Amino acid sequence: MKFLFIVQGEGRGHMTQAQVLRDVLEKQGHSIVAVILGSSNRRKAPSYFLEDFQCPIYRYPSPNFITDKANKSIKLGATIIENLKKSPRFIRSLKQMDEQIRFYQPDGIVNFYDILGGIYNFIYKPKAKFIAIGHQYLIYHPDFTFAKRGNVNRFLFKLNTKITCHHADIKIALSLWQSSKNSPDTKLKVWPPLVKKVIKNAQVSKGDFYLAYVVNPGYAQELIQSAKENPQSKIEAFWDNTGVRDGFKALPNLTFHQIDEKLFIEKMAACKGFLTTAGFESIGEAMFLGKPSLMVPVKGQYEQQCNALDAEKAGAGKANKTFDLGVLDKYMESAQQNQKGENFKAWQSSLEALALDMLNEIFYNKKEKVY
Repeated sequence: MKFLFIVQGEGRGHMTQAQVLRDVLEKQGHSIVAVILGSSNRRKAPSYFLEDFQCPIYRYPSPNFITDKANKSIKLGATIIENLKKSPRFIRSLKQMDEQIRFYQPDGIVNFYDILGGIYNFIYKPKAKFIAIGHQYLIYHPDFTFAKRGNVNRFLFKLNTKITCHHADIKIALSLWQSSKNSPDTKLKVWPPLVKKVIKNAQVSKGDFYLAYVVNPGYAQELIQSAKENPQSKIEAFWDNTGVRDGFKALPNLTFHQIDEKLFIEKMAACKGFLTTAGFESIGEAMFLGKPSLMVPVKGQYEQQCNALDAEKAGAGKANKTFDLGVLDKYMESAQQNQKGENFKAWQSSLEALALDMLNEIFYNKKEKVY
């Protein structure tokens, strides 16, 4: 069967998920005919993703977050207003998306949490099966825990999630933990995180340094403060700040690297602990490698508050308001981090079987839709 991917470009985790699912589908004899990648001026698509697909990649403007001047926290009001201003541009994106889908005639469309992908499925009603995938769909599972604060942000998070999977034939919720309960939503399937093969094959060791990954460069100041307070601790950090040279040594014990997938994986496999905002995919990778995480959710991003709670529940690490190394050190001294590690890896091994079951379910006695 032929599949077309629609990938949200705001977070690198969605791109990673697309790469892993591509490998799973191709191994089962299917093909990816095209990738539609949401883009913005705020974040550059990484070369490791653009160069990894053999099929065409089409980049269209898509809604994105607006941050404060420090490039740190999310400004909710400004995000809504700015994206409304750009709505004519997004309407053109939908039309271009429809042209590509009509041209390639895929059997299935996989939407990696892109809001335009969900709007497209609702308006254009393609005949292809529509599969929505992302950890955000775990909100439809009875065992999911919402962050307590931020009622408005919670409403908008749920609304955005609903739009991305509207009228989907199936929703795949990625989760750090495996529940014994079934969801009353028969279209919801729970899968483990989509961990890359290169992570699974990495040679794990325990070095003398912490690894840090901050999506928004504004969090660099917090890392600098943490390094100052802990001069005996070495931190190797990765960020998305192309205005600063690679290998920038902010302090004798703190080095900033530009995004480099190979180097990042090498560092993650060798670090003693992981410092990060609460992005789902990198926490899942650290958990697979047995690296405890200290998670500082991006301010103003309700989803990351939920991610941090979910990761604590799974035994991945500890959530905190700042990158306080003492909090992570205390956590690493406890036995919590090893409680669910083996079960997590065993669940990972079931990914291909889960994908096969999903395809058999939605494509069996396939019913035609009309454009």
